[in-house]
Formats: sequence, C-alpha cells, structure tokens
Amino acid sequence: MPDASDKKSSNLNHITTLFFDVNETLLDIQPLKAVISKTLDNRQELADLWFISLLHHSLVDTASGGWHTFAEIGNAVLNMLAAQHNIQMSDDAPSIAEALSQLPPHADVIPALSALQQQGFKLVALTNSSRALADKQLNHAGIMHFFDAVLSVESIKTYKPDLKVYCWATEQMDVPRENTLMIAAHSWDVGGAKRAGMHTAFIARKGQTLSPLLPEPDLVCSDLNDLAASLGPTKVNEMQN
Repeated sequence: MPDASDKKSSNLNHITTLFFDVNETLLDIQPLKAVISKTLDNRQELADLWFISLLHHSLVDTASGGWHTFAEIGNAVLNMLAAQHNIQMSDDAPSIAEALSQLPPHADVIPALSALQQQGFKLVALTNSSRALADKQLNHAGIMHFFDAVLSVESIKTYKPDLKVYCWATEQMDVPRENTLMIAAHSWDVGGAKRAGMHTAFIARKGQTLSPLLPEPDLVCSDLNDLAASLGPTKVNEMQN
C-alpha cells in the first residue's frame, strides 16, 4: 500500500483540485464527543457510539428516501441513545449544531492548507454538514479563506459515500475526476470517492483504520503535513502548461 514516504506516484502528477472532508479530517471532534458524553451521563463509550450511529442513520435516511440535516440526525441519535440507556438529558444540553459549529482545527491543518495553497492546488471542502453549518465551522476554525469552494451534500440531499456526491462535486468544480484527490480520515469516504473515479488520500487520524473491503487509497498519510510533503512543490499552472 502506498504511503507518504514513497515518491509521489505518476498517476498523481495531474492533480489540480483537492477535496477535503471536514468533520474529523480537518476539525477535531473530541470537544463534540465531550459534550455528547456529558449529555449522556458522562459515558464516553456512548459518545463514540453516537458518532458511529450518526453515520449509520444518515445513510439509512437517504437510502430509504428521506432527508434530514446532519445536525437533525445527530439530535435524533442522541435522543435514541438516551432512551435506550434510560438516561434523562438535561434541558440545557447544548444542541448538536452548536457543538459542531465550534470545533477546532487539528494542529496540522492550517500549516498544511497554507502549503497546499502555495503549491498551487485548488482547495474544496466537501462535507456532510449543511452549508450553513459548514460555513460556521470553517469560519470558527479560521480556515475558510483557504477554500475556493465549500460544497455540502445538502444541495443534492444524499450523504457521502453515495457515489453521486463525488460525481456531483467534481462537476460543480468543472474538473475531471482523474485530476482530483479526495482527502479524508474515514475509510468509507475515500473508498466511495475511489469507486467514483477520484484519486484518494487517507489521513490516519487516531482511531481510524482502512477497510479491507474498499479500494486502497493512492496515499496513506499520518497527517495533512505529511500529505502536503507527499504531493510536493508542483504548481497547477506548470501542470497545465
């Protein structure tokens, strides 16, 4: 499996546009899990289960023909877990949207985005968050100015890793999928993007692993600084000349 210590493979030489997952890839969700844990009787294991269940129910919602925002599904899952474990939630518990909107960036994010921008890549945020929530998240984290576009699945009402999302996103940016790189800390996200025809980079955040059932990513990086180093100094303008 390729990793960032390898020389950049030739099939990445024509990458012009980088698509970034937001939650957990760019933003640290540990403060959110702390809020969830506190709301659920200080049970950390339920906070971890909440995030897994959030992803599960987002896919169930769209696969069954429904649509709710990420925050709405998150609140529903929170109430379900409380009911399942006989936990009485306090009335002053923060909303999921509020907690999501205040997540900090991982320490590597700002220097890596700056380096990638200077290298000449076009940067795009592609998120399961609603557009309004994504704007709040990126502004609060101080990284909105790095992005040429922010794309939310809310526009097409289906969640990643539905292949439709990646096809739609690349069409929105008017870029061939072979010239794109999807970057995420979730195996299911890079797996979906790979099957849709994008190149992919997996960011091995703590606790994240690759699925043996999904296509291997083009790059496996320890963090975003590792990714920036692996992509090298090639400029988009030079690639297009």
